[in-house]
Amino acid sequence: MTVDELDTRILRLLLEQPRTSVREYARILGVARGTVQARLDRMERAGVITGTGPALSPAALGHPVLAFVHIEVTQGHLDEVGDALAAVPEIVEAFSITGGGDLLTRVVARDNAHLEDVIQKLISLPGVVRTRSEVALRERVPHRLLPLVESIGRTARK
Repeated sequence: MTVDELDTRILRLLLEQPRTSVREYARILGVARGTVQARLDRMERAGVITGTGPALSPAALGHPVLAFVHIEVTQGHLDEVGDALAAVPEIVEAFSITGGGDLLTRVVARDNAHLEDVIQKLISLPGVVRTRSEVALRERVPHRLLPLVESIGRTARK
């Protein structure tokens, strides 16, 4: 899908002011409310906008430890291990990857002992050969998409 300058401005507002109404977005942008709603609907259908829920903090929910756990899987068992990972609540993301390992997971825990328990649970899953973990010390760049959206908007203007 091609994202034009107006789409970019709408996305910026959506990222910066997610709890604002479509009517208010339209007022800020100086366009009709129907135009904003149609653009939002189109971007949702195209998969550009994938959700509108709140961003939650695992640390504020009592899970301040963040680790990236690489998982090596026995050949032919990737789907089964992936399905099993979905049943582990401390895994907040999992990706198939290239390079060292087959899966990369983002794991949150209450403390280091809890992290070890989660890793032991992963190691015990059928099809898991080994894991390698890296504990995050400090977030340097938080998850963000606004710089990408702005870059796409600059490209759309040219």
